[in-house]
Amino acid sequence: MTGLSRTSADLDPRRRRIFYRCWHRGIREMDLVFGQFAETEIARLSDAELDQFEAIMGEDDHDLHAWITGAKPLPEHLRTPLFARIAAYTPDFDPVTKASLEARLGLIR
Repeated sequence: MTGLSRTSADLDPRRRRIFYRCWHRGIREMDLVFGQFAETEIARLSDAELDQFEAIMGEDDHDLHAWITGAKPLPEHLRTPLFARIAAYTPDFDPVTKASLEARLGLIR
């Protein structure tokens, strides 16, 4: 099993499962966020951080996307250093807002 540049061959079974889940989330945007985070961080996470990571991954993808892009406020239980580190791997998402839709409509007209 590989990501973009990292193999999971040297990971313990728990990290392998998490690594796989990171790249197979359900929506591509979350694959990119979690997969890129796992590429660089999975081997260094402590057991406690892995527990937190799995809890975060248990959230709904659409909610995670909205929280990471700022389309919805981040719930208190996710205001953690680990979530901030994960969110830092956000690809160049443009949150859909009323202003962004109006701007796009202005470009189309």
